[in-house]
Amino acid sequence: MLAVMLLPVGGCGIYSFSGASIPPEARTMSIIQFENNAPIVVPVLAQVLSDRMRDKFLAETGLRLIDEDGDLKFEGTIIEYAVAPSAPAANETTTLSRLTIGVKITYSSRINPKDDWEQTFRRFADYDASQDLQAVENQLIDDIVRQLIDDIFNKAFVNW
Repeated sequence: MLAVMLLPVGGCGIYSFSGASIPPEARTMSIIQFENNAPIVVPVLAQVLSDRMRDKFLAETGLRLIDEDGDLKFEGTIIEYAVAPSAPAANETTTLSRLTIGVKITYSSRINPKDDWEQTFRRFADYDASQDLQAVENQLIDDIVRQLIDDIFNKAFVNW
């Protein structure tokens, strides 16, 4: 019974329980430390993004992480970290503020160079404008980083 269930998985690539589709020849990946080129620089953001991306991709792909020149390579730059009003109220104030983080990702495959891409991903989280950003910033960053990494993973391995 188990052999029958595994048959559809064997032909086109390596599949994981996350639904990732990876070229069967790919054995390694490199996730280069993110650079932070945003106008507002949060010192820990590049490290947080890099580490969490490595953690997710290791857990969900079965690929081995190497420092450079992996079969699949990801390079990222933080290009946006911005706070702006999100929900204006009637008395010309705002009830919500929005933190937006944008990253530019370059993906290259030594196995299938035609699959290489470069894309900007942006995500945001709203918070009560009466709160000080520093009081909620870590939670907002956690939420946004998780969404960004899911988007990058889906683009690279789920082909959405």
